[in-house]
Amino acid sequence: HKLLVWTNEGTKAAVALNRMGISAFVVKYRLANEPGSPYSVEGDAADDARRAVRWVRANAARYGIDPKRVGVMGFSAGGELVSLIADNPEPAGRPKRDAIDTELARPDFQILVFPGSRGIPAKAIKQAPPAFIVAGSIDPCCAAPSVALYEQLRTNGMSAELHMYAESGHAFNLDESNRISILHWPDRLHDWLADGGWLEPRHAQ
Repeated sequence: HKLLVWTNEGTKAAVALNRMGISAFVVKYRLANEPGSPYSVEGDAADDARRAVRWVRANAARYGIDPKRVGVMGFSAGGELVSLIADNPEPAGRPKRDAIDTELARPDFQILVFPGSRGIPAKAIKQAPPAFIVAGSIDPCCAAPSVALYEQLRTNGMSAELHMYAESGHAFNLDESNRISILHWPDRLHDWLADGGWLEPRHAQ
């Protein structure tokens, strides 16, 4: 939450999703840990993520997408935001500023790539959407939260898939590793999306 990894964890991921047939929107959220920042992760940054989901749903017809099939994907700090809005309750009492704020903020599926620990353990696990989680087994910050969230989802009967890669640390992103298994993790994501029916064309209702 100190900087935005706009290319490697933003636009490059969006292009990879485009190749799978998925429309993608890249979000710039407020940075709570930037020097002098007045923002918070659980408040402002998570609100930015919720607003993005609502905005996509409100503009679904404009982009020819299904408002009932909106997912979120995040890397590291972005993965924390995914869990905060997908697996945890929205703070009560927030005012509705406009019609966009009346849209549902919880995504229909979630993709967490080496997510941090904020939002884990989840407080609304029974409302969690299907989850795809990937991390390195020796990631000092994010291996344990990845396993913990998966286990919480699994034991509560929620749909989840976990991939932990041996001898791999943090921030391997899409193609930043010399390990063949790491280079192919987007293929596992594609498989999961296909198995879940997220790649099948379907008209918006």
